Amino acid sequence: MSFTGKATFSAGVGLPEIAEDVSDLVSIVSPYETPLLHLLGDSMREARSTVHEWLEDQLLPNFDSFSGAITDALNQTSLGVANVARFRVGDQVRIGDKSEAMLVTGVDAIGGAITVVRGYGASARTALTVGVVLHILGNAALEGDTAEAARFTLRARQQNFTQIFSSTVEVSGSELAVRQAGVADELNYQKQLRLRELLRDLENCVINGRAAAANPQGSTTIRRTMNGLVPMINQNVFVAGFGAMPIETQLTEEALNTALREVWMSSGSPVDLILVAAAQKRQINSFMAANRKFTSADQTFRDLVSVYESDFGVCRVALSRYVPQGTVLLLDSTRIEVLPLAGRSFFYKPLASTGDRESGQLVGEYTLELRNANAHGIITGLD
Repeated sequence: MSFTGKATFSAGVGLPEIAEDVSDLVSIVSPYETPLLHLLGDSMREARSTVHEWLEDQLLPNFDSFSGAITDALNQTSLGVANVARFRVGDQVRIGDKSEAMLVTGVDAIGGAITVVRGYGASARTALTVGVVLHILGNAALEGDTAEAARFTLRARQQNFTQIFSSTVEVSGSELAVRQAGVADELNYQKQLRLRELLRDLENCVINGRAAAANPQGSTTIRRTMNGLVPMINQNVFVAGFGAMPIETQLTEEALNTALREVWMSSGSPVDLILVAAAQKRQINSFMAANRKFTSADQTFRDLVSVYESDFGVCRVALSRYVPQGTVLLLDSTRIEVLPLAGRSFFYKPLASTGDRESGQLVGEYTLELRNANAHGIITGLD
């Protein structure tokens, strides 16, 4: 016999007699994670001006390149060089990756050439080629000789600009008064959402942002924007399919390792962070696909590379959805800081009330300090 009494479905579709059952939980589906900011951590310093500057220095270079004409590849003793000031009388010089050593006996600063003894120390002579690298092994001073003229480097001043991130929050008095499902305080809830958005935008600008080409300091009509990692890494740039580097359009372990080696050779500073988007992260995971072994007892399939260790550094491999899909960033995280302008890290500023509402503004002003661009690298143009 069917049920004939009163039931929940008796009232019809609207169920006006039954109280609503709404979970006290608001689920957010939009991505808001900031892996790069998380890995870098909070800076211990603050920027003191909207134009943030820092100084960089370097040691005197110990290499140059042969740039003169070849008259006798095996016996030529007068060599034109790209930067003659790097050489001194008494320098031992090695040609490229060959075994021949040469001794510098004269430096012609005006003519941009050096005079050398070829095959120094009974080393086998090597044919010169245009553009070959000349490695300066070191200088041998004469015993009892007078001191030579001092040499030095000039510190270079680098700069970036602060960028203001802001978002307005406004809630009516009635909205604040009613009881919300899943939200205890609508104003605080809106603050949390807008702050997550601003942090997301900060990470995106730290990676991809660009300063204005004209008047980057800003004006009443020009918004001040910061330069991010992608435009600031202007050395150790590897473009897939171009140049002598083995960078194919698909990222390979050989290409990644070679790029890390080039960064290490140019700076002596190992990369410790590889930042990629989803496509290149999957490609890095595939490096070890051929070496994975599973038994019949294994019930978990792991296809993940979190750390890439090579001769040129132990690198965390981090996934960020804000890195361009065809790009790999090779970073020395010890030389990167995201700094707030003094007293301008994200804060909430109430606005004057002009009606039956509560309003305010979330504001933060930040900049990126990327020290020593040659300590980082970037691979672009990948599939």
